[in-house]
Amino acid sequence: MDNKFKKIVLENSDTIVHNWLNEIDTMKSGNYSASITEELLENTNREFVNIIFSSIKNQGETEHLKEFAEKLINLGWQVSYITDGLQLFRRVTIDFILSQSDKIDTDYISQLLHNVDQWVEPIIRQLVNEYSGNWENIVSLQRVALQELSAPLIPVIDNITVMPLVGTIDTERAKLIMESLLDGVIKHNSEVVLIDITGVPVVDTMVAHHIIQAAEAVRLIGATCILVGIRPEIAQTIVNLGIDLGKFHTKSSLRKGFITALEITGRRIIDSRDKDDAIEQMIDSLSGE
Repeated sequence: MDNKFKKIVLENSDTIVHNWLNEIDTMKSGNYSASITEELLENTNREFVNIIFSSIKNQGETEHLKEFAEKLINLGWQVSYITDGLQLFRRVTIDFILSQSDKIDTDYISQLLHNVDQWVEPIIRQLVNEYSGNWENIVSLQRVALQELSAPLIPVIDNITVMPLVGTIDTERAKLIMESLLDGVIKHNSEVVLIDITGVPVVDTMVAHHIIQAAEAVRLIGATCILVGIRPEIAQTIVNLGIDLGKFHTKSSLRKGFITALEITGRRIIDSRDKDDAIEQMIDSLSGE
């Protein structure tokens, strides 16, 4: 990029900016900026064009580009705002400089295009790279968060925990369920784990296999697994597939499963109205011993 080109651009920056803002405003209807407020769009456009001109003054400056890319991601704007805006800026700049020149020939146009490309192309590449990198990082963090939420182990009472499963279970998620179960059983000193599949839409051979593996792993470390939330259609599917769940406790609802879990851990629910009778029965039982 030659110094003469820089001088022309900087001396006429106000006019170029004005022309660009007028042009980009016509792109508002029906595209990425259609639902954005006028004030936000205007402020962002001005920030955008300031970054473009600061790059020609301070070549190699990247911090403002990073911050601008992060801002666009937080606003939820598409990357097309960057590419369309810079391509439009390229055209506006070329049109303006050509309109101010008395001598226009092939060499002049070729040199002009070369200078504009040297200015704009690095900004496009860097902004798109920054935008993509930040977006991928956000998606990665969201994926981790969703995975952690997809297999929660909830301690509901001493020695009893519940794992509610919602949505489709694939191999990757099954691995996460297994890890969460085993870690949770040890962490919470669980004697009984209730796996609630009420929210699992389909239980096929693969899903049942993963659940059986998880339940067997829980049994091997000294806890009991109760499978709850088995709806009639799921029960029919399991029977038709020939899947054997005979080794495990199964209940149709979480409530029934919890009552069984209490019994396994030597407890039961007592109606307060029957408390005195229950105490007498316990005393009689102890006396009989």
